[in-house]
Amino acid sequence: MTSVIDTKAIGKPKRPRRHVRTLTGYTPDTDESGKEKWPRGDEKVWKAGLRGVSTDVNSITKSIVNHVQTSLARQAYNLDNFGAYQAAALSVRDDLIVNWNETQLHYNRKSPKRAYYLSLEFLMGRTFDNALLNLGLKDQYRDGVTKLGFNMEDVLEQERDAALGNGGLGRLAACYLDSSASQELPVWGYGLRYKYGIFQQLISPEGQQLEGPDPWLESQNPWELPRLDVTYEVRFYGTTERGEEGRGNWYGGQEVLAVAYDVMIPGCYTKNTNNLRLWESKPKRGFDLNSFNAGDYERAVESSNSASAITSVLYPNDHTWKGTSFETAILLDSRQSRRYLVAIQLNDTHPTLAIPELMRILVDEEDIPWGRAWDIVRNTFFYTNHTVLPEALEKWPVPLMEHLLPRCVVVVPPESPDSNSNIRNELGIYRSYMISFFLQGRPSLVLNREYNGSNTCTHWIAVEKKYPGDRDRLTRMSLIEEGFPKQVRMAHLACIGSRKVNGVAELHSDLVRATILKDFVEFEGVGKFSNVTNGITPRRWLDQASFPLALISKSLKTDKSVWLKDLDQLKGLLPFAENAAFRTEWAAIKQRNKERLAHHVETTLGFKVNTNAMFDVQIKRLHEYKRQTLNILGVIHRYLTLKKMSAAERKKVNPRVVLFAGKAAPGYYIAKLTIRLIVNAARVMNADPDTRDLLTVYFLPDYSVSLAEVLIPASDISQHISTAGTEASGTSNMKFCLNGGLLLGTVDGANIEIAEAVGENNVFFFGHLTPAVEDLRYQHIYHPVSVEEKCPPLANVLNTISGGMFGDGGVYEPLLNTIRQTDYYLITEDFDSYISALALVDEAYLDREEWIKKSIKTTANMGKFSSDRAILEYAESFWNIEPVKVP
Repeated sequence: MTSVIDTKAIGKPKRPRRHVRTLTGYTPDTDESGKEKWPRGDEKVWKAGLRGVSTDVNSITKSIVNHVQTSLARQAYNLDNFGAYQAAALSVRDDLIVNWNETQLHYNRKSPKRAYYLSLEFLMGRTFDNALLNLGLKDQYRDGVTKLGFNMEDVLEQERDAALGNGGLGRLAACYLDSSASQELPVWGYGLRYKYGIFQQLISPEGQQLEGPDPWLESQNPWELPRLDVTYEVRFYGTTERGEEGRGNWYGGQEVLAVAYDVMIPGCYTKNTNNLRLWESKPKRGFDLNSFNAGDYERAVESSNSASAITSVLYPNDHTWKGTSFETAILLDSRQSRRYLVAIQLNDTHPTLAIPELMRILVDEEDIPWGRAWDIVRNTFFYTNHTVLPEALEKWPVPLMEHLLPRCVVVVPPESPDSNSNIRNELGIYRSYMISFFLQGRPSLVLNREYNGSNTCTHWIAVEKKYPGDRDRLTRMSLIEEGFPKQVRMAHLACIGSRKVNGVAELHSDLVRATILKDFVEFEGVGKFSNVTNGITPRRWLDQASFPLALISKSLKTDKSVWLKDLDQLKGLLPFAENAAFRTEWAAIKQRNKERLAHHVETTLGFKVNTNAMFDVQIKRLHEYKRQTLNILGVIHRYLTLKKMSAAERKKVNPRVVLFAGKAAPGYYIAKLTIRLIVNAARVMNADPDTRDLLTVYFLPDYSVSLAEVLIPASDISQHISTAGTEASGTSNMKFCLNGGLLLGTVDGANIEIAEAVGENNVFFFGHLTPAVEDLRYQHIYHPVSVEEKCPPLANVLNTISGGMFGDGGVYEPLLNTIRQTDYYLITEDFDSYISALALVDEAYLDREEWIKKSIKTTANMGKFSSDRAILEYAESFWNIEPVKVP
């Protein structure tokens, strides 16, 4: 019999193979008595073949050697440090998989409510050391690797940081995943698997930041499990048509596959191992052989290249729409939540499209009525706002939405007889390209569905009824911002579509309620809007990053497996601040951390560092509001002051090593100029024989989590000097203080709560307070005073830069003009106060014993800032989930 070939089907993709499984593991069948049934084969044979976690050195070395032989196809004769890392990592992954399988099976048996944490970024750092510490196997693996002829530190250094994030947003998400697993909460993370991450930062001979790709996946990543059977089709572009009961059909356009990769997240001293599921975009239809055979080579790979680009780079240049459209792939995440009782946390506005996407799934695919679907959506999502800065108040151009996601179009026809005319006149009649709750009675993704005022009262009408005639309020609360082009306000969408909204520090939450979401607070009530102060995981930022664990455990008379999960126990260190022997040991640990950092600087930059100097550190994403500019201007002022001193006066000065690290967005010209100024000023100062014993400056390129783990424990003082009212919280301040570094900062973000916890006498504050900021900005615009008149020391610094001391002064004029003209971030206003605070730091550092006491007290009082506390707040007050311990 001859088979008939459908020529139209040639080259079209086949539906991907799927395993018979739940979304988070396997659920055993039961017999009539409720006893679990073994699924297949001989149960005894299966169980005899199952392995457990390797905890003894002999089992560990056997596992590593087995992976050298079978996974890497290598031998002892041709194994280098990287090969040793790969084999040891695969051995650890085997242990994680054992715990992961037990965890997911246990979760499925118990069927608890779960939480899904959606974030565009997960700045995980290195996994190997963290996994070993959480499993309690660091010493065993160190012995095993040593027996095999390798040095553990050399092996650990082979791992590249996972390039899945940029700054605090992604690092916070990583800390929360660690805490969720450690506190035995059923939480999964969802994000995107970026091929190149953000970028590799290079510094040119002229001091400019250059960006190169960061191919962190160029070698096998042993920490991820490809789930090629877990794939979903995702549509972009195309056309839509109206269906019945509000349902719609979306067809045509481009379909891509979202393919899952799982990364296991081990809890600390527990079997519980949660999951981070990352999606990679791949073409539904790959290589077009027909086009290739016809000689059209570009078209043959066009579909593949276009699909793969979605998850290639974390943040393309902010000035391109195409870069923005890449972020829409985050909507894939919500597909995993549709059959479970779940809570979904939105980490800022980036994943907000999960709200309309879940609505589309419920209505179009699950056939749930509009009202019920919307009720589910609003009780599923929770939204964390991270800042009140314009860059965080994400807005999407309406034309882009129309082009990219036409299923999100709502049509409000002018002839709709029951439409509220005031509303229609206010917004005009157009396609809104987004779920528009304020324009129709049933909040949804209505596609070509006419508004029917008889259904129920719209949000718009409800607002109008509560605030009759207040057209300005209606405009402020709209999801659509008028202009050219019209834009969707994603923060408004996240607010309306979520059950609760929170800020990340007490001051920030107050500002959110009083400014950007004030109208929504007044309309929906203050109970929906709350605060959860950020936290950090002590496992990575104390256990992994520093060396004082043995001293702390010995002093507390408590094993680290206990106090690392109950950080308030650090208060037991307070009496030891008065113990001279303890202070000596504490200072020795700090010195050891400084020597490790000095070795890194010498290896990276070629400079020997004075480890007896004060280490002054600022490591943050480069941005004007974070005011690295203020820091380097202060350093230049210090340099000029030293140059004027006599030799006798210089002998009384504290030597200071100033360290910067951080990346500027590729399109952020002013931030990149700040880096250039730092680098070129450092070259001049470090070469000056008059001052280099007292002041050296280093900019460490390509900032990462791993670099932070070296920088943070070595700091004596760290700077967190954002303009008051601009920093939502900050978490690096918490990391520095947990490691005994003192804090120099403005009264902003979590600085305030840290000072309340550790004592204001252990923090160095300066600068204007938040209530004064807007008035000062107003004065700068309408009643300007020259820098020379307002702040002569700062004017001297600016003139020195313009005069060419650090290279062509003209290069820096755009940066300097931001200060001389509008000075939006109030450098002129805060400069004198900042210099005075630096002088207080110098004075305090002269009394080393008192400084060490401050350091100990700071660490001892940082228990509140554990991410364990924060994640338990989310679990109890937001998600309503409980711990589920794996036996």
